[in-house]
Amino acid sequence: MAIDKRARQLLNSDRKEKRLLKFNARNTVLCFLGVCLISFTQGVHSNSVVKKSGSGLCHPPESRWYERTTDFQDFDSVESCLKSGGRLPKGLSETLLSDLGKDEHAPNGADTYARERFGHGWSDTDNDCQDSRAEALIEASSTPVMFDSSNGCRVVRGRWVSPFTGEVIQNSSSIDIDHVVPLRWAWDHGARDWPDGKREAFANDPRNLWPVEARLNRSKGARGPTEWLPPTSKCQYIARFLRITKLYGLDSTSPGSNNQKEELRRLLEREC
Repeated sequence: MAIDKRARQLLNSDRKEKRLLKFNARNTVLCFLGVCLISFTQGVHSNSVVKKSGSGLCHPPESRWYERTTDFQDFDSVESCLKSGGRLPKGLSETLLSDLGKDEHAPNGADTYARERFGHGWSDTDNDCQDSRAEALIEASSTPVMFDSSNGCRVVRGRWVSPFTGEVIQNSSSIDIDHVVPLRWAWDHGARDWPDGKREAFANDPRNLWPVEARLNRSKGARGPTEWLPPTSKCQYIARFLRITKLYGLDSTSPGSNNQKEELRRLLEREC
């Protein structure tokens, strides 16, 4: 009897050990697959963003420095990276800027929006090394700004009161320069017929530039006031938007729409 009991104990122990080995083997496979899936997902994500390096270069996946750029701020498009004050590496300007914002559903040969139609990023018309982004930051700061070096080109700190929220911002990396009238919106409402020089002047006109929170500027995108309004100072925003459209002769209604003028009138009555 004692021998039979001992045999049964050994048999049960053997079965438990086999079940444990099978369980561990299965979990090892699952963990391995999990790691692969996580790594694959991270790889897809990292290749879908534009990386802005510490030196201000915007690296899309096409950039040969993309994989080597490990310390970066991510953006969902080249255009949003450029709008934050970044610039493209040499050799990419011509190929990428020409593709920005193109409408994939437009008929072949149709004139479609591209950021380069309004100039290649922020201009420096007076050649003082301060482009229109830097000049907008200097003009809007309530205190003297600080630069990243003694040459006084790139603004890094100041004191800006956001016209969208009233909040104080002190680090320029948290700021986008908002085009009050977005470039794509302007294109769709008459700017497609302008000469290149007028479009570039419009994109760099201080009256159309506002330092605001980057997150709000990106949530706005290319929408007009009937589709998007800031959290505060809505009346001020609408009035400035309409003033700029009138100044440049832009049609404030949507192409093919008969209701936007009435919508704008109701917006002004409600917010102002």
